[in-house]
Amino acid sequence: MALDPEELYEVDSDVPDLDGVVLLHHFDGFMDAGSAGALVAEHLLSELEHRVIARFAVDSLIDYRSRRPPMTYAIDHWESYDAPELVVHLLHDEDGVPFLLLTGPEPDHEWERFTKAVQSLIERWGVRLTVGFHGIPMGAPHTRPLGVTSHATRVDLVGDHQPLPNRMQVPGSVAALIEFRLGEAGHDAMGFAAHVPHYLAQATYPAAAVLVLDSLAKATGLNLPGEPLREAAVTADAEINRQVAESDEVADVVRALERQYDTFVEASSRNSLLAESVEHMPTAEELGNQFERFLAEQQGPGDSPER
Repeated sequence: MALDPEELYEVDSDVPDLDGVVLLHHFDGFMDAGSAGALVAEHLLSELEHRVIARFAVDSLIDYRSRRPPMTYAIDHWESYDAPELVVHLLHDEDGVPFLLLTGPEPDHEWERFTKAVQSLIERWGVRLTVGFHGIPMGAPHTRPLGVTSHATRVDLVGDHQPLPNRMQVPGSVAALIEFRLGEAGHDAMGFAAHVPHYLAQATYPAAAVLVLDSLAKATGLNLPGEPLREAAVTADAEINRQVAESDEVADVVRALERQYDTFVEASSRNSLLAESVEHMPTAEELGNQFERFLAEQQGPGDSPER
């Protein structure tokens, strides 16, 4: 017997008229290279006033034994429990325009039921566009412009973003399933994946978050604050460049990646993906492994590579 998707959530009684709003979503637990998506979600919640207007029943959706929530023990008693939350926030951009942000852990169970529940909220509130966002690792250097992959339920939503050149099968995610099912139901939905240099995929990389934020603003028309993220990106890039300058080995790695990137871009501009004179060039994986080893050597036991 099919369970009612609307039983998966509770909605506040005083939700205003939201007809025509945008719904953004980011879930923890799926691929998010450079923490690009997480940084954007945290940034929006820290910079804009917000309140929760809907809560999902996490006990029905989360596997606690695979992702144990943290608890604090103080001397002789349990002091606190950091309960997971899967919620919809109501925010307003810098022009006072309302929009929604769905955040929390990616559900472990009942993907189809959860997706139907999200769709029921979209239809209940009259959401005009649903947008997901995250980061993916790419074999590109941090010294070249970052790219972003866009996908959508309608071709014209993708805009001028360059599509991927081929077809591929990848592990599924709730975010992808939401977009797919919404498209089947005739709703507009899309997503952005920022390209993060693969050697920085495990670090916090604000430059990728800036790219995501700008892509969201352009696609939705929302006026989203960006200065704190941009400042963090400048600081992080300066630290990366410092570490590169201190090692001839790593500088060689970056230069090799730059040659790969430039050769690919040049070939693409000639409508050809055939690169010239690359048979002796290290692979992206080899370059990434060298860079990761260097970064690890620079860190003390308590240091984080993104700082």
